[in-house]
Order: sequence, then C-alpha cells, then structure tokens
Amino acid sequence: MKKSDRAADPSRQTETGVDHKDDGPAEPAGAPRGMERSFAILDYIAQKPARVVDVTRDLNLPWATVHRTITQLERAQFLRRDDRTSRYEIGPRLWHIGSAYLANNATLKSALAYLSQARNIKNVAVQVVERMGNHSVVIHAEQRQTDEITKASYGYHFPLHCGSKGWVLLAYESDAFIDAYLARDLERMTAHTITDPDRIRKELEAVRHNGYAITESDVQLFTGSISAPIFDDEGRIAASICFVYLKKVAADEERIDALIQELLQMANSVSFDLGWNPSRS
Repeated sequence: MKKSDRAADPSRQTETGVDHKDDGPAEPAGAPRGMERSFAILDYIAQKPARVVDVTRDLNLPWATVHRTITQLERAQFLRRDDRTSRYEIGPRLWHIGSAYLANNATLKSALAYLSQARNIKNVAVQVVERMGNHSVVIHAEQRQTDEITKASYGYHFPLHCGSKGWVLLAYESDAFIDAYLARDLERMTAHTITDPDRIRKELEAVRHNGYAITESDVQLFTGSISAPIFDDEGRIAASICFVYLKKVAADEERIDALIQELLQMANSVSFDLGWNPSRS
C-alpha cells in the first residue's frame, strides 16, 4: 500500500468504520496532556498491543486526540501498526533507545559480571529485574536448565504483587508508593496470586525481615521463584535478582536453601559494586 493510500485508508482512521472528526469531546479534567499524554500512551501499549479504541477507552481520552498522538508516534517509529489486527505495538526507535539504556545500565553490567562466574546456578532461569511504574520488568534473563520456562525471558513484565521479583521491588519502596499501589484493583494471575492488601503488607514485612522473597504458583501454576534486592549507593532499591524454577525444584528443600544463599551472595555483591553501605540502610 502506498503512503498516500495509507493516509486515506479509513481502516487506519477508525476500527469501527465511523468517520471520526477532530472536533471530538473535550478531554476530561485531569487527563494527561502533551508529552505526558504521549508517555501514557506509550506505557499503555508497551504492556500490550492495542487499537486506538482500546487506548481511548482505557485512558479516558477523546478518540481524535488518541488517534492524532498515535499517528505522530507511528510516524516517528516509536510505534508500529499491525495491519492485520489494527493494533499498535512498540516500534524500532524505542527499541534503539531502550538498548542504549541497557548498554549503560550499571546494575546490569555488575550483575552480568557475577553471572558469568556463577557455575553453581543450575535448573533455574536467572533474571535481573527493575521496577517500571507498577510493573516488574525483566531487563536480562538466562535459562540455566534443560526445560525452558515460559514467560521467564527478557522483556516480560508483571504487576508488582505477582511473583517474588515484584514483591522485592515493592517491599523497599516508600510507604506512600505502597499505599497508592495497594489501593488499586489488583490483578489475579492464578488462583494463588495474593490480592488482599492486608496480607500483602504482611508478606512485604517478611521480605524486609528476611532479605528475600519466595513465591510459588502465583504467576504460573508450574513455577516458583526467589528474589533478592539490589541497592544503590544511597541505599535505595535499584533492582532485584530473581531465580525462577519448576515446581519439581521447589520440592527439594536443600536445593532451595542452596539457591537462596547463591542469590543473596550475588545480590549483595552487585549492591556493593554500586556503592551500597548496609550500615547506612
């Protein structure tokens, strides 16, 4: 399809076949504007590919505003459109920017140095995870077992209350952040996902007391995980290291104990590399 044809193609203007005008209803009070609106749309589509009508509905913005913003983002290659589904997804220019972020990420560099020397970490998927908004995002993953674990690779993201990696990232945030997060409607990924705010608070206290988190079957029914925090030179949570394993590994208590020690040693070593001083925490 030619560029001029694409611009005139009604399917690229609306998924409903209705000819929307640019003089739609005013934006609701408190709606994001300008660059803030673009960031909100990018963040939404990063979580799942979406149509214009999906973004309009879920972000409570006028159709014309969303369509105009998405068109600009697509033109700049921050987004790209799947012509089969009319859904937009993250584009190559954002991948370029994201890869530059990873190339200069001090936490990741230090973690990779220790991972290259870690010979005893077997039968797990190893992840380096950061908090981005209300999600834990895997910025590096290595599969160190014969049976590859699904949804344990680079790029996957889950709500912070799902999985040990999210628990760690949430546990060391400010009280105000935790309060605001737990006031949201919390997604249940499996029947074992904890969504009760009071119970989550108790679990977060246990994470801070023990220095690590351990969960089972709350993200996928056939997996468990353990995670520990990485701190920066100011004593703030920078990331978490997570070991994901199949439930058959979870049944071996000695193996889990050994993995916990490996995990804590690695997380502490990376934290020290970043300038962390536990006496100031």
